[in-house]
Amino acid sequence: MLDHERIEIDGVFSLDGQDFDVTNNVWLVGDAEEVVVVDAPHDAGPIVEAVGDRIVVAIVCTHGHNDHVNAAVDLADAVDAPIWLHPEDRMLWDAVHPDREPDGDLEHGLVMDVAGGSLVVRHAPGHSPGSCVLVDGMGGGGQVFTGDTLFEGGAGATGRSFSSRPQILQSIRHRLLDLPDDTVVHTGHGPSTTIGAERPGIEQAIADELGAQDTAPGTTDRDG
Repeated sequence: MLDHERIEIDGVFSLDGQDFDVTNNVWLVGDAEEVVVVDAPHDAGPIVEAVGDRIVVAIVCTHGHNDHVNAAVDLADAVDAPIWLHPEDRMLWDAVHPDREPDGDLEHGLVMDVAGGSLVVRHAPGHSPGSCVLVDGMGGGGQVFTGDTLFEGGAGATGRSFSSRPQILQSIRHRLLDLPDDTVVHTGHGPSTTIGAERPGIEQAIADELGAQDTAPGTTDRDG
């Protein structure tokens, strides 16, 4: 399992004309030589300081909400690393960074090599159309970085622009519940949890809200 470090950064999440004070998690995943940075909120300075002299293989934005991307460009310039985002969240990205495109497109099944291991991208729409999670290892290496798709206590928020409650439940069903119960879930905000801790509540929500409906997310993406 890859080593990881968490940095907490305070800022403001803005969407649909509303502002919310938030504390975001940034995850550095790798080792003493190189890392992938998962999400880039609010202020690049603390992230640059935590990275130190390590190589940043990639800056992966789990989705395009401003509180996960607004420091991405400054961070990329500071550490000379590419920014990756799923293209279905470009409208959210463009609202924050209209003059800079991401360097790479995330897609389901994409493998990012880092520190002798790998992070596997799974497209998990619902919180936003381009939301993604990152599984440590090809077969599931004991941890997953879920952005705002799954938290301690259940699924991420929906009910705002570009979000869907049924879709996020389907994404969790197909992209996360296949992982072992002891898989640690590192979230975009708040404490980490495990798949096993969240499984009963999610399965109940699926039964109550979706019934027999079962539509796999990202059917146009590459299998993986």
